[in-house]
Amino acid sequence: MTEIAKADVENLLKTFIDPNVGADLVSSKAVKNIAVDGADIRVSLELGYPAKSYLAELQTAVEKKLRQLDGVGKVTVDVTVNIVAHAVQQSLKPLPNVKNIIAVASGKGGVGKSTTSVNLALALAAEGANVGLLDADIYGPSVPTMMGLSGYPASEDGKTMLPKISYGVQTNSIGYLIDEDQAMIWRGPMVTNALQQLLKDTNWSDVDYLIIDLPPGTGDIQLTLAQQIPVSGAIIVTTPQDIALLDAQRGLSMFNKVNVPVLGLVENMSIHICSNCGHEEAIFGEGGGEAMAAKNNVELLGSLPLDINIRKFADSGRPTVVADPDGRAAEIYRSIARKMAAKLALKSKDYSSKFPNIVIQNS
Repeated sequence: MTEIAKADVENLLKTFIDPNVGADLVSSKAVKNIAVDGADIRVSLELGYPAKSYLAELQTAVEKKLRQLDGVGKVTVDVTVNIVAHAVQQSLKPLPNVKNIIAVASGKGGVGKSTTSVNLALALAAEGANVGLLDADIYGPSVPTMMGLSGYPASEDGKTMLPKISYGVQTNSIGYLIDEDQAMIWRGPMVTNALQQLLKDTNWSDVDYLIIDLPPGTGDIQLTLAQQIPVSGAIIVTTPQDIALLDAQRGLSMFNKVNVPVLGLVENMSIHICSNCGHEEAIFGEGGGEAMAAKNNVELLGSLPLDINIRKFADSGRPTVVADPDGRAAEIYRSIARKMAAKLALKSKDYSSKFPNIVIQNS
């Protein structure tokens, strides 16, 4: 009877690259246990990111890989998901009931950042995560419209707010607290205070990822978020256009300066596909996102086409990921969401809750 060596199993798993992480299963610490009983193998894998649509594919692919071993008998692969809190800026601690905050930023307006934020939140939820979405654009809140929500948030104690829920995602926005056509004529300190209140006075419930849709630029709100709010990571949204890339570079540099890891770039409007004839044209240029990613040693998480349906779905309050879940655009959003969460899973864990508080008292 053939005896399979545990080392041979591990070496084979070192050659299996998880496309979401961009690393092999062993170095990414996804392999939790290898059990060998004669010729039979049982491998336990644990992913640190939500991947409901990928689990069966991963399981089948790893089983196929392990069957390459000579004389192998029964092969069993178990795959689970465990999303944990990750480290934030020094001197800050993660929020209660929120494991990870991911900021979605852009250097300039008009690049589709809010549409990206909303669809990524919905994509993470579709992949099995518990997700929150905070609209930090105080002057131009768009999350209520895109998520098909309106009206004041409920409050159980008169002091804090319950998040408004749409498509399984917890949300809050200044847009719920003001009239739709009301202008927010506020100076910087009022805006940053409003952001802090929206974040900390909302009763988020067991959130794995809180997506914060930032306003464009690198002003008061962005600095407040970078310095006072515990952020686990950020992504930058840009278009291939040279002007957008210059501004996106500034946003990326800001996060680097305040030690918030940039998990990657998302290139919006990368190519236009004519809805009548199918002709493809790079209206805003091409290759810009790839060049910026290479220059800054970050990953281009994905590129989205200039698609009229993405805009129509968002305006109607049913974003692409829920309106057309089997479409190509929704598939790209889910892929970006998995890669974004997988990049975060490779970062340092948060151990603050593991350490006891030391209290000095006179006895």
